[in-house]
Amino acid sequence: MEFTNTTKVFTCIQCGKCTGGCPESGRTPLNVRLIVRKNQFGAQVKNSHLWYCTSCGTCTVRCPRDVKPSEVIFDMRSTLVESGDISTSIQKALENTFLQKNPWGRARSKRAEWAEKSGVAIKHISDTLEKRLLLSCCVHAYDPRCHVIPVNISKLLTYSGIEFGILGEEECCCGNEIRRIGEKGLFEELREENISNFNRYDVREILTLSPHCMNTLKKEYNLPKLKVYHYTQLLWDMIREGVVKIGKDYKKRVAYHDPCFLGKQNGIFEEPRYILKSIEGLELLEFSRSRENSLCCEGGGGRMFYEVEVQYERNAKIRVEEAYELGVQTIVVSCPFCLMTLEEQAVEKGIEVKDISEILVEVLE
Repeated sequence: MEFTNTTKVFTCIQCGKCTGGCPESGRTPLNVRLIVRKNQFGAQVKNSHLWYCTSCGTCTVRCPRDVKPSEVIFDMRSTLVESGDISTSIQKALENTFLQKNPWGRARSKRAEWAEKSGVAIKHISDTLEKRLLLSCCVHAYDPRCHVIPVNISKLLTYSGIEFGILGEEECCCGNEIRRIGEKGLFEELREENISNFNRYDVREILTLSPHCMNTLKKEYNLPKLKVYHYTQLLWDMIREGVVKIGKDYKKRVAYHDPCFLGKQNGIFEEPRYILKSIEGLELLEFSRSRENSLCCEGGGGRMFYEVEVQYERNAKIRVEEAYELGVQTIVVSCPFCLMTLEEQAVEKGIEVKDISEILVEVLE
């Protein structure tokens, strides 16, 4: 199959920085430089190779000619989606999103089920004055392990007197992963529905719980009048201003894992660390690969819905091994994909994986 070249692809100088920084390179068949080169000539690329990309963005961040290699891969995937040349699991995720507005196909009526666990009164966005929307993300909405994150944030906001509202069953997938899978048409439908809701309820700012949601709303939705931010940014402001008071110690050695979509793609490195450093007794250690060079957990780019062909040591396992060698007791995350992928590997090493909100709730006065 031949793929259509784009003008920017021809500015590639084949320096190899994309492949050199790719977390999948050398361990999987993914070779970003070679894919871009073949795309320049309309040459065939083995379809399965395209699905190893986790959309971490390292190749795009490092490219000196702004080729955006990750976007080249998404475009090539789009051709596969259009022709129906995709795996059953990817096809199912897309069908689920079309029907139920989430890749898992869970009932839309259950979208805000997590709110019942919060123990606080949560308003619909239409009943709020400040029009601050708490956007939960599909993972938080439907995965039982991740329910704790919107529950914790809603409690912290309520106890601090910060008004917010949710969309409930009107909320739908932001489409970040859908676009990266290659379904551009479905992404546009999701985008239009979400923007319609934002406009209908006069939303003024959006507090996102997932870096993936934050990224697509900020960069791919064209919302110039809306403030979009991640919950760690708000939590740090609340601590710094004394709205949230920390009253207990957390005497453990922890390492913070920078999510790709929060860190290297959006430059948010400090706020999560400031939160952790403000907690007495907590010893914050750093992974050798952190910040811009953080090791991708491999949860993005559709990999949550697709099992690749080649068996290899997964990044999540490597990350847990690094934590074990550092003497880390708790790996702290701020992304639901990271939480799920790392926790699965950490059990056998006796290491906890916690969202930063879980630790903060533990140490409040």
